[in-house]
Amino acid sequence: MQKIENAIERAIKFRANGIFVSETFDLARKQATKAIENGLKPFPIVVKDCFLTKDAPTTCASQMLANYIPPTTSTVVDRIVRKGGCIIGKTNMDEFCMGTSSQLGHFGPVKSNIRSEGGIEEDWMIPGGSSGGSAVAVQTGIADVALGSDTGGSTRNPAAFNGIFGLKPTYGVLSRQGLIPLVNSLDAPSIFARSAEECWDFLDKTRGLDDNDSTSIDLPESENLDSLKNLRVGVPIEYHNEKLSENAWKIWNHAINVLKNEGAEIFEISLPHTKYSLSCYSVIAAADVASNMARYDSVAYGHRSSNNSSTHEMYAESRSESLNTVVRRRILAGNYFLMKKYRSKYYEKALKIRRLINDEIINSFNNLDVIITPTASGKPPKYSELRDTLYSKEDDDDYFTQAANLAGIPSISVPSTQNENRENYPIAVQIMGNRLNDRLVCDVARMIHTKF
Repeated sequence: MQKIENAIERAIKFRANGIFVSETFDLARKQATKAIENGLKPFPIVVKDCFLTKDAPTTCASQMLANYIPPTTSTVVDRIVRKGGCIIGKTNMDEFCMGTSSQLGHFGPVKSNIRSEGGIEEDWMIPGGSSGGSAVAVQTGIADVALGSDTGGSTRNPAAFNGIFGLKPTYGVLSRQGLIPLVNSLDAPSIFARSAEECWDFLDKTRGLDDNDSTSIDLPESENLDSLKNLRVGVPIEYHNEKLSENAWKIWNHAINVLKNEGAEIFEISLPHTKYSLSCYSVIAAADVASNMARYDSVAYGHRSSNNSSTHEMYAESRSESLNTVVRRRILAGNYFLMKKYRSKYYEKALKIRRLINDEIINSFNNLDVIITPTASGKPPKYSELRDTLYSKEDDDDYFTQAANLAGIPSISVPSTQNENRENYPIAVQIMGNRLNDRLVCDVARMIHTKF
């Protein structure tokens, strides 16, 4: 119980960082008491506010759902609570997961606890997004592990910017039941922790088939990797491009040398369709957003405008008042891409490109065990550097992470120990593996982390 009280004290200490949408301290205490009664050791967790929790509000950091308390709890949250997890709070995020900065939520921005050198007090380092609140909760020591979601990099990006581990499992290994959807075919409940072992432990506690999620799959049992010798590692040439900073390239190259020194076999590979992943993702995501956001009509639930002159006016005004610029823009773009005269030109073409990206990556594992790339282009930017472009900028860092979602493969962000990091900011590399090789990517991450 003391561990839970310590986590609550830290949550209060870091309130100014905007980590939580809802603090659930009393709930955590009740869960800890029940865990002890059941012979379990309670441990503090936090949950991104896009997972349903019947005992606490679920808002998606939006005015649309500002007062919504769901009638059920998501499968992955329920499973970890049954294993002793105690929810300290629901974490802040970009509204409806649409963003890469965690600055676009209705309840205010998430502020990284990593300070810029010579920075002014009102400036801060961007924590990454959209799962920034969960990442900062782990980085500040509030939670042992945190639950996030990852559609195009929303866990690995903030993990890289906060110097912690971020695991996106194989699509379907963690149930999506109770995860408010962004892009149904790409969304993956994901994990933040301070070690690869903790990432795997969380995954192991919560994985498995779910009768309420037809996309859920079993993860076969696998043995622990005890050596990197003869591990076949692919290094894609397309990831060394103009988006990548010199420092991030040095860390990536250093990690490759660590693998080589440990006996791994390094192969230069080409994934030529990767360059289309950002455009492909943008079209598919907008189309799914347009469909998924249609449920928020302010009739059954959600924010309702005082303008009730007609159903049409109430519907339009309610959505305009309660959804931010990014969300509204994606809804409009998605409806455009799905129009009959544009569907084949944009949406269907994006699906074909996704298939090419998928096949390219999956086929590469015929001769490889893992692929290593940068997680992000460089160090986390300052808020002041993005302030004027937060609602319009497409983040180049997604270039490095989106392909793993398009292919449905496991991927983990591994923080550098900064032996080669001259800027002294968090820099990370990404380990990707074939589908269902989640244990392998965690083991490789564990074995290289302390050496680079």
